[in-house]
Amino acid sequence: MGLRQNILTDPVSELDLRKIATVKPDTTVRQAVATMREHQLGCVIVVDSLGKPIGKFTERQVTKLLLDDTSKLDEPIKNHMLTSADPVRDTDSIAGMVSKMQVGNLRFICVTNAQGKATALAGQKSLMEYIADHFPRQIKVQRMRSKIFMDEREGA
Repeated sequence: MGLRQNILTDPVSELDLRKIATVKPDTTVRQAVATMREHQLGCVIVVDSLGKPIGKFTERQVTKLLLDDTSKLDEPIKNHMLTSADPVRDTDSIAGMVSKMQVGNLRFICVTNAQGKATALAGQKSLMEYIADHFPRQIKVQRMRSKIFMDEREGA
């Protein structure tokens, strides 16, 4: 099979998925940012009491809040989250995930299991690693040249 066919048929679970960071809707923005820093992620997924995604909060929202009014950092995340988590199931095709990411201009996407519970994050990095690991011959890598000395003099 070729790269195109594999991306069309392989499930999202074939990607190197990242651990997910979740918060409840009543978590403060400040606590959500601390969770993002702790997990070294650019977003947290807001989940309901069953662990199903109901929204997400990203670095972009943090930036907007900091520029707007820092007192909002102590408000509940539900007031500032994106109301769609745009999840994909772990059984969905990688192509379907890529399509959702393109349409929504997303860097990260929430992955759910058969019960709809948020279980992982996928993103641009996961996709690039998949391509590089499975299809190294299709990836062209140029050797970097190091220049220790300059070819021409600088200045006058």
